[in-house]
Amino acid sequence: MNKKVSLHTLGCKLNFSETSTIGKEFLKNGYAIVDFDSKADVYVFNTCTVTENAEKECRQLVRRALRNNPEAFIIVTGCYAQLRPEEIAKIDGVDAVLGSNEKFRIFSLLNDFNKKELSCIYVSPPDELNQFGKAHSTDADSRTRAFLKIQDGCDYKCSFCTIPLARGKSRSMNPDEVINELKSLINEGYKEIILTGVNVGDYGKNYSTDLYKLLLKLIEVEGDFRIRISSIEPNLLSDEIINLTASSDKLCKHFHIPLQSGSAEILKLMQRRYTADDYRKVIEKVVEKIPTCGIGIDVIVGFPGETEKHFNETYKFLTELPFSYLHVFTYSERPNTKAITMSGRVDKNERKKRNNLLRILSDKKKNAFYNSLINSEMEVLFEAENDNGMIKGFSSNYIRVALPFDEKLINSFAVVIIKEIKDGMALADLVEIKNSFELQCL
Repeated sequence: MNKKVSLHTLGCKLNFSETSTIGKEFLKNGYAIVDFDSKADVYVFNTCTVTENAEKECRQLVRRALRNNPEAFIIVTGCYAQLRPEEIAKIDGVDAVLGSNEKFRIFSLLNDFNKKELSCIYVSPPDELNQFGKAHSTDADSRTRAFLKIQDGCDYKCSFCTIPLARGKSRSMNPDEVINELKSLINEGYKEIILTGVNVGDYGKNYSTDLYKLLLKLIEVEGDFRIRISSIEPNLLSDEIINLTASSDKLCKHFHIPLQSGSAEILKLMQRRYTADDYRKVIEKVVEKIPTCGIGIDVIVGFPGETEKHFNETYKFLTELPFSYLHVFTYSERPNTKAITMSGRVDKNERKKRNNLLRILSDKKKNAFYNSLINSEMEVLFEAENDNGMIKGFSSNYIRVALPFDEKLINSFAVVIIKEIKDGMALADLVEIKNSFELQCL
């Protein structure tokens, strides 16, 4: 009988892609992958350290896993493991702590998966975080979307962020390897490839290239697919990338562009590489070239020194921008960051209040964006799940669309007309199925 492993990911899409790669290693070594709530022999937690909550959740999940199986072997890896391995090693029941370099070497580092009296720690020093670990994640049920890691690490020094400490300097996958990985995923049947990394827009420095040149090569690959960029810094979203996205059907009309604050003073304290005015100009260029582009924005509330005046500046700045949704983060004190030493700490209740205000604004903006597209024709990639008689998918510009369930729509691009917005979902009429999984199998 195969031994069982359960894998759990905290944090970003990059972490999900890496967890999938770890899972493949377990499969190669004869393990069956089971859900987290099932009894497993080994539990692997790929962690995040962006917020205090992510670390707290990791500790809670370890306890839950041990309730499922007190004899299970517990492995904690990822950013939290890289930054504070000794802290994790003290958690009851943790058997192995693996840093950022070590997460893809589980079977070469660990001789067996029997419970230990003491945790084993395998963590490279920060100055040795220079390897690029290949990874891509997949949605194994639907064969619809896959995350492809093309970049890792970050050279930026934002005052609130621990990622450079956890993942090292910016580095990228060889462009030829990216193309090969893309072709492999397309051949496996995936229709949307999401390019991921810590700072995707910084791709290519170690190969004397850049993201724009990579995209030019990727859209030349033959096949029925589209490419989505997971997130890109505003100072790295070049006119070339915007123009290419506008002109190519292979590139999704969607950008997720971190802002963090609309206040000039707070942006300076955060050590971001742009001003609010710079950011506004980038958004205006995107909308000018791609009027129906989906635009997502990251914002942090409650940063040290953020007064009510500063928050109101951010709120006003956002109300004036054309975007489709926000990801709102409440500032969390992170050890070994410059921000933790700053004065002007914001009360946690006030942070929560500001977070709620921006989430309400996000809902309003999303609703307005969706409604602006009623009677518009768009192409949607549908997934496999039958949700109460409906099948759902995403448009190129990241609109969530639903149609009555039809097997021919599974993993297919279809042209639809948006007819109604209901409960945050665009309901549509089908115009044409451009391809179908069923037809491809004939």
